[in-house]
Amino acid sequence: MSTFGRSLSHKQRALTVSSPRLFDKSVSSPRFSRKSEVSRLFRVLIAIGSVVSFFLAIGGGYLYVLPNLTKSFHEENLVSFNGSDSFCDIFDGKWVVDNSYPLYNASECPFVEKGFNCLANGRTNGDYLKWRWKPRNCELPRFNVYHMLEILRNKRIVFVGDSMSRTQWESLICLLMTGVQDKGSVYEVNGNKITKLIRFLGVRFSSFNFTVEFYRSVFLVQHTWSSKYGIKRVRSTLTLDQLDDISDEWINADFLIFNSGQWWVPGKLFGVGCYFQVNSTLRIGMSIQTAFRTALETWSSWIDTKINPNRTRVFFRTFEPSHWSNLTQRMCNVTNQPLSETNGQESSSFSDAVLEAAHSMKVPVNVLHITPMSAFRKDAHVGLWSDNPSLSDCSHWCLPGLPDLWNEMVFSYLHDSYQHTSLYQQRELNSLD
Repeated sequence: MSTFGRSLSHKQRALTVSSPRLFDKSVSSPRFSRKSEVSRLFRVLIAIGSVVSFFLAIGGGYLYVLPNLTKSFHEENLVSFNGSDSFCDIFDGKWVVDNSYPLYNASECPFVEKGFNCLANGRTNGDYLKWRWKPRNCELPRFNVYHMLEILRNKRIVFVGDSMSRTQWESLICLLMTGVQDKGSVYEVNGNKITKLIRFLGVRFSSFNFTVEFYRSVFLVQHTWSSKYGIKRVRSTLTLDQLDDISDEWINADFLIFNSGQWWVPGKLFGVGCYFQVNSTLRIGMSIQTAFRTALETWSSWIDTKINPNRTRVFFRTFEPSHWSNLTQRMCNVTNQPLSETNGQESSSFSDAVLEAAHSMKVPVNVLHITPMSAFRKDAHVGLWSDNPSLSDCSHWCLPGLPDLWNEMVFSYLHDSYQHTSLYQQRELNSLD
């Protein structure tokens, strides 16, 4: 950073026009008076010039230093590719057509729920399958299934969250199966059919000795049914200071990938008599946003206490926007192309809360800030092409589709040549642009 020299003082160099040796104090003449006035005026001008020069120097330094500090802050917290000097925010980009997509056929993957296989359910326009996410200043590494299988060999990958987490879990399994010759060597550990009704699903890749697991925990904290002798309108509670009772099953994973948010809405809480509880005290008036942040505090404390960062890499995927035309009437108009504008859905209070929670944790958490990129993809929803065409769906996503790109982002974190840093700070930087 440049250094700045001080302004020289001109006062010491000013020409002396009066001297005790030449003029007695009692002497007064028009000529001397005029010279004294000129001298004083000259000194005043010099003083004013010095002050102005000082502030110009400070202002110029500010204008020079601030952008460089901002640039330094930006570069420190972005992604370094292949050890080069170029940096990139992988969540700042656009969707581009790529005919090499999709990366698998859902009808050939036995782990895709029927309701998410939109092509098999009658969707005829397949343009939604041909989009790849292109960061503004770089490229995501291409999904190399053989490389990924080797990275995951002898590992345990755990997804925790709601149905959006289950969709990403299914996507990853289907992506990985494209590199497995013996499809029969991949199986659900309990022989279960993939369904939203089961709290645990685990698919084993026996040839590579790893499992990809899913735990259904839509709130992450403990949900408890209330006593019939309690307050009539309170049918159940979320104990915000207690993590889900299945959380012990998440420990000792090699990769933990969380999500939450879709169930934190009035209709799935207050509308069904579910309220919040903290320290055994019912909090009837607590807002959903406050409750969500409190739950994240419990989650982050659990991570910091229970998770060994030398063993486990932790991810938290941010909120996935829905695209209902009218949520009250459940109207869903799926487009054929991605939107050109995000229409305000590039941000979410749930995503903000996750970014802030991760920022203050001891255990490093990689935040997959997919909210902005997903906001464009109104074309990628299930719509009417589910296993129940009488109900339109602008919340869930077709497979193949958008969740595949979320997994490509996870892959970029596991790729040897890509080094990621704090995504909370990336998000802070984006807010400065």
